[in-house]
Amino acid sequence: MYKTVDMIKQHELLNSIANLVDSGKIKTTLNKTYGRMSAENIMAAHNQLETGSSIGKIVLTN
Repeated sequence: MYKTVDMIKQHELLNSIANLVDSGKIKTTLNKTYGRMSAENIMAAHNQLETGSSIGKIVLTN
């Protein structure tokens, strides 16, 4: 259903990148994980974004 012509190549690239992250050769842009999605965590994440000083990804989990 969700197949593309380059699906195998995308898989290979993602595996290569995952290996580089796992080995510490490149670092993720994850900045902060706020935990489970809640009104309090959403507001905290949004407040961090509003400061304009946030670098990297901000994550809310499910």
